[in-house]
Amino acid sequence: MELRHLRHFVALAEEEHFGRAAERVFVVQQALSNSIRNLEDEVGVPLVLRTTRRVQLTPAGQEFLIGARETLALAAQTVERARRAARGEVGRLTIGFVSGLAFGGLPEIVRRFRELYPNVSVDLRELTAQEQEAALRGGQIDVGLMLLPVRDPSLDSRALWRQPLVAALPAEHALARRRRLKISDLQGESFVFFPRQIRATYFDQVMRWCAGAGFTPHVVQEAIEVPTLLSLVAAGIGVFLPIEFFSRLSLPGVVYRPIDDAPIVEIVAVWSRSEGRSPVVRAFLSVAADVLGSAGGQPLS
Repeated sequence: MELRHLRHFVALAEEEHFGRAAERVFVVQQALSNSIRNLEDEVGVPLVLRTTRRVQLTPAGQEFLIGARETLALAAQTVERARRAARGEVGRLTIGFVSGLAFGGLPEIVRRFRELYPNVSVDLRELTAQEQEAALRGGQIDVGLMLLPVRDPSLDSRALWRQPLVAALPAEHALARRRRLKISDLQGESFVFFPRQIRATYFDQVMRWCAGAGFTPHVVQEAIEVPTLLSLVAAGIGVFLPIEFFSRLSLPGVVYRPIDDAPIVEIVAVWSRSEGRSPVVRAFLSVAADVLGSAGGQPLS
């Protein structure tokens, strides 16, 4: 049984006339008549009473009409679901993200994505960059959001955003009275920072920057989470060099100041090359690029 047979039957039932029904479905009258006969042969019972003036449905035909309409509607819904899936409008998306993005970027991206794609179920998982790479290889997440570099050659990435480093200072610090700083201004200060094994690339980038200014930061306290590090700053234990979007995290006792010639950190989306970019991932990347750009960062195409 073909869908076209059902369409022909529904048209005939509604028009009650072979000629008008044939015009409606864009076939000649004989082709429509043959289609109805083939349908009756397959069903095994008469569906239509043919008279010289009009067409009437048999009791079996009336019941068959209900099912035919439901089947055609379901078929149309199925086609539309496939098309929406191809556009990334339905499905499931599991996103890995490094902890810092929860304070800037990620909430805005997810909010906008859910507004545009309400039929996509979004699952968020906070993971380190190394954990994200493993999860992408294992298929536990669809896309990851992290800082460069991406070490696994089996993964593809797309840069989304550039952010400079800034200085997070205790509010009572003498440097907090300045509007802008130079990295050399921090020479001799105590620093709080990530352990190198947690943020090796970030750590090394800061160390090279400071070395270029003629000093090595004196790290007096380490912590693995940004809020903890900022709490240490508020306590006056040291200064910290976070990415600019962390300045959205307002803590009593902490002020943020831009630094001249600060290094730029790139935030990237990462996915498995073997899986390719699914329509849902493509839709997410587009939303992420738009949101991050409008948030005042330096977006990348």
